[in-house]
Formats: sequence, C-alpha cells, structure tokens
Amino acid sequence: MEKIRILLVDDDRQNSEFLEKFLEAEGYEVAYAENGHKGWEAFSADKPDLVLLDVNMPEMNGFDLARLIREQDRDVLIFFLTDRTEKDDRLKGFDLKGNDYIPKPFYPEELIAKIKERFEHRQSATSTRMTIGQTVFDSNLSTIEIDGVVQHISARQSEILTILALNIGQTVERENILKSVWGNDSYANSLALNVQITYLRKLLAADTTITIVSLKKRGIVLEVK
Repeated sequence: MEKIRILLVDDDRQNSEFLEKFLEAEGYEVAYAENGHKGWEAFSADKPDLVLLDVNMPEMNGFDLARLIREQDRDVLIFFLTDRTEKDDRLKGFDLKGNDYIPKPFYPEELIAKIKERFEHRQSATSTRMTIGQTVFDSNLSTIEIDGVVQHISARQSEILTILALNIGQTVERENILKSVWGNDSYANSLALNVQITYLRKLLAADTTITIVSLKKRGIVLEVK
C-alpha cells in the first residue's frame, strides 16, 4: 500500500520538525513548507493526501491557502492546526471546507488518531448512504448531496449527523452526543458541539425539509417535513 502523503504548512519550524518526525515514525510521507506561498507551491507540485495548515503565517495565511486548495481540489483532506480557537475562526475554517479544526497545543497522538480515522473512512469498501428529506448523506465518505451538489463535511459533523439521522423526530440528549463523538461531556466540548450544529444547519440550509432544533437543557432533534 502506498504511503499517505502529508503536507505540513507552518511557520513554527521547531515544532514542525518534531511533528514531522512523529508523523514519519508512524509511516507517513511528510513534506514541509514554512509559509502559505511555499505551501501552495508544494501542493501544486505534488498533490498530497492531507494538508495540515497553521492559520497565522507570513505572506499567506492558512485560510487563504485553504481557499486556493479547495478551488483546485475538493477531495484532499485539510486539517487546521492553530491557536485561533474563537467560534468565528472555527466556523471560517469549516466554511472553507476544512475537514477538522484542531486547537494548539495538541497531543501528536490525538492528531494521528484523527488521521487514521479519516483514512479508514475513505478506504472502506462499503458506502453507507441514507436519504434525509431531500438530502443524500454518505457517512463513510462524509458527504451530503442536495439537488446534485455534493459537499464534504468533517468527521465530527458526519458522526453528529449520523446520530441525529438515526433518531429522526426524536430528541437526542446532548450528553449522549458529546460522549459518543468527543468521549466526554465537558464544557469545552459542549461549546464545540454548538459550533458543529451551527455549521450543519448552514450546510443543510438548501434542503428546506430539514430542521435541526436545539431544545434547551434537553437535547437536539432532527426534524424532517
């Protein structure tokens, strides 16, 4: 099996060298670029399977680079690795079709787990598709299709939507979603769930038959007309 090729774009050379060695020890092929412009050159020259992007970089920031990449390739995986953790930054990352948004500092093992999860989804031979209202949702590929337009969603968004879709019309307790997707129901993860629900509503807005309702102190329900 060919090695998974990763492009790491980050202006913090010291931490990048550590992460690069860690990824290579796990069997990944890693290329490094120290800013957005060099990252774009590296991406254009040798299309990677995954791009790890810092946001705050000189010359071209990670958001601008992600926009260029998505204009050329809608399938490559993009993970933002950044200390910009405000809600608006997270939403912008996902609006640019980022597949994950990982706050710094993080454990390298956490990143490895996320990478393995994404590529296990991609390598699965069986496609799990379900129809929700006028939307076709593929949980293996993490895609939604509305009126012939296919959009990629993050792994966590896919997990959340799967849980809600399997319980259409029923209230799913926030605690159950948090423990299933994040492993615990901490306050930080609860805020992250709010962000993901906001983004899912935006993604599904074109399907007027679907509504995601948040019930205060109770849970979340996916309603289909």
